Amino acid sequence: MYVVGEEEVQAVAEVIRSGRLFRYGIGGECDRFERRYAGYLGVDHCALTASGSYALTAALVGLSVGPGDEVLVPAHTYMATATAVLSAGAIPVVVDIDESLTLDPSAMEAAIGPRTRAVIPVHMWGTAADLDALCEIARRRGLHVIEDACQGVGGGHRGRPFGTIGDAGAFSFNYYKNMTAGEGGALVTRSEEVAERARCLVDPCHFYWNGRSDSFKPFAAIGARPSELMAAMLNVQLDRIDALVEAMRDERDRILEGTRPLRALGLEPAPLHSPESDCATQVFFTLPSAEQARAFTEVLPSVIAGQTGRHNYTEWDPILTRKGAPHPALDPYRLPENAECRHEVTKDQCPRSLDILSRSVMIATRPDHRREEVEDRIHDIGVAARVALGDLPREQARIRNPRPVDREKFDLDDAAQATP
Repeated sequence: MYVVGEEEVQAVAEVIRSGRLFRYGIGGECDRFERRYAGYLGVDHCALTASGSYALTAALVGLSVGPGDEVLVPAHTYMATATAVLSAGAIPVVVDIDESLTLDPSAMEAAIGPRTRAVIPVHMWGTAADLDALCEIARRRGLHVIEDACQGVGGGHRGRPFGTIGDAGAFSFNYYKNMTAGEGGALVTRSEEVAERARCLVDPCHFYWNGRSDSFKPFAAIGARPSELMAAMLNVQLDRIDALVEAMRDERDRILEGTRPLRALGLEPAPLHSPESDCATQVFFTLPSAEQARAFTEVLPSVIAGQTGRHNYTEWDPILTRKGAPHPALDPYRLPENAECRHEVTKDQCPRSLDILSRSVMIATRPDHRREEVEDRIHDIGVAARVALGDLPREQARIRNPRPVDREKFDLDDAAQATP
């Protein structure tokens, strides 16, 4: 959670006082947010959901991706990117990332098979995936593109908002995201057909409140309907998002400029595909070896990307064990339609990704950091880098501001199991 204040308290309190907590029949906060967020992004349709994970599944279902289909997902992303594919009845295929910690276009193209129907680029940690290259390949090879922008609220790629460049986009509003209601998500698209199918998955009973359509017949689904409380908070958060992202982007840029001399020692910033538009909540640096990355974090409390647990494919238990549903008869891995899809995922199948992740360190940004705090962070990065790269003895290292790392956010309790 970044910035939440009295405005959110008052918005939620007003909904409670009104007694109108259910979204239908009142033209309330959910309807208002969906209109506003669609306008903010410049798309025709926005559907609120209970989570970003469900929004991803809704995007896939909206595009009629299901049994018999493979979907390419990057090796470094929150596990829900892959499990959402299973929830739609399709099979996820894990593909290498590159030094940007996002999907590698060349690896994506090499991974396309006869059953591949879609690809999910992830704007990981708010850093833009290489959408120009990825979308060009997808168009040429006839694949749907679903943008996983769950970690990219408020960001974009070369002036175009995340989530609007592919066929559909998914966002998360959980506790750790740039815009939060504690939990929640949204599916966005320009296609009315995709939106209608997605809304049915989100709430298969919505037609009882909104009226039946002559062109669409609803299907059964569990549903993940949002509440007016969630939307009330999001309507306030939407007013904050641009300033919040701009502050973190400015901090990222100052850190990159201030650490420029360290490149001569071997501390390389990760490539950025759209630094002017993205909303990276982390600054990434790549060191020559995993040992040096560990030495860096021992001096300056920070995170190695390969030790973020469920964000790495090596820790996706349902994928590794091929347990795709609570009942075997519903398990996509057991469906005859998926017999020719690629099922096998092993922990060592993406050695290039594992190497990059083991050498990549992450420095968090925040919108409330003061200028002097950023200057301290630039100094501390320099000290840690010099120790890690053999330019400063460890006993001489003095950092100014050793901030604690949010272990829960990064799943660091599982670090011992994560990428070596």
